[in-house]
Amino acid sequence: MSDAARPTKQEQEPAATEVTEVAPGVLRMQLPVMLPGLGHVNCYALCDDQGVAIVDPGLPGPDSAQALTARLADAGYEPRHVHTVVITHSHIDHFGGANAFARAGARVVTHRAFQNWWDPSPDVELDEHEPGAEPVEPVAPATTNGHDHRGDDSPAALTSPWSGERLRTPMEEEKIRAYQASDPDFFRAPDPTKRLADADVITLAGREWVAVFTPGHTPDHLCLLDPANGVLLSGDHVLPTITPHISGIGAGTDPLARFFVSLERMHDLPPVRTVLPAHGHPFTDLDGRVDAIRLHHEERLAVLREAMARLGPASVVDLSHELFKPRSWGGMAESETFAHLEHLRLAGDATRTEEAGLLIYAPA
Repeated sequence: MSDAARPTKQEQEPAATEVTEVAPGVLRMQLPVMLPGLGHVNCYALCDDQGVAIVDPGLPGPDSAQALTARLADAGYEPRHVHTVVITHSHIDHFGGANAFARAGARVVTHRAFQNWWDPSPDVELDEHEPGAEPVEPVAPATTNGHDHRGDDSPAALTSPWSGERLRTPMEEEKIRAYQASDPDFFRAPDPTKRLADADVITLAGREWVAVFTPGHTPDHLCLLDPANGVLLSGDHVLPTITPHISGIGAGTDPLARFFVSLERMHDLPPVRTVLPAHGHPFTDLDGRVDAIRLHHEERLAVLREAMARLGPASVVDLSHELFKPRSWGGMAESETFAHLEHLRLAGDATRTEEAGLLIYAPA
C-alpha cells in the first residue's frame, strides 16, 4: 500500500480549529505539530472562576502560540487568564509552549521526576514505594568506546548506546538549529513550580484530580484522574489508534517493563468513562485499549524472538529492520527495538555481546 493510500491514524490528523467541551469544564484545543506520525497535540483547558489551567501547551514557536491564542479567544479567554500549565511529560510537543506562560507568572505542574534530556536532572528522590520509582539513568552498553549518549551540546546529536553512531531527533537538524538561533530557550524545559507524586491531589476546573505516575513512554509521565466524573487525562500513555514510542535511550534499565506496569495500573483505576489523550480523539474503552497496546508489544517481542532464532547473532539495526517497515527505519525504530531487546535480555530470553563497538543480540 502506498503512503497516499494508507489510512490516516487519528493522531496524524491535522489540527482542527474548533474548540469542543469534552468533559465538564474541560475544553479540547488542537495545536499543530511538526513531528513524524503526528498532526496535532491536544491542549486541554480546564476552566474555573479564576481563569484556566491548560494541559500540554504544545511546541514552542509562533505557529503553536498563535493557534493556542486563537483557541483561547474562541473560548472567551486570553493568555493572561492561564494561571496553571500542566505538563504530562518531557517531550517538546508537550512542554515547549509552557515557558511563555511561566514567564507571565503561571505555575507549572509536572510529575516530580520531570526532566529534559538537555537540562540537569531534578534534585528529587522518588519514594521507593511509588510505582515505577526506579532511578532513571541512561542504559549503558557493554562497551569501552566512551560515547556520551547525549553527544555534543546539540539536541540533534544524540548517539546510540547500541552503536555509538549519531542519531537525529524527529525534526531535521537544520530546523532544530534554526529554532535554537531564533530562540535560545527553545529546548529549555520550564522549571516546575509544583511537582506531583503519585496519588497527590490537585484542584483543577473546580474539582479534585489525582496524579497517576505512569513511566514507560518517558520516565516522568503523568496522567491525571478526575474520579468524580470518570475522566482521565492520559497524555501519551494511552492513545486511541497508535502505540506510544518506548525509547531505549535514557529511560532506565527496562523501560518496557515499566510501561507494562503502568499499563496494568489503568485496570485498577476507578471507573473511567472518558479518556482524553494528548493525540487523537477522546475515547471510552480504556481497558480495551490498554489490552490492545499490551498485545502489540507482546507481538513485537515474539517477532524479535523469531528473528534472533532465524538470523542468529544480529545487531540492533538489523533486528529493527525485522520489526519495522522500511519507511520507519532509523533512530526511533532502533531505539524502540533496543528497548524490546533489553527487555528480552533481562528476562533471560536473549544474550548481549559487543563486536567492534556494536551490541549484538542472540537467543539465550
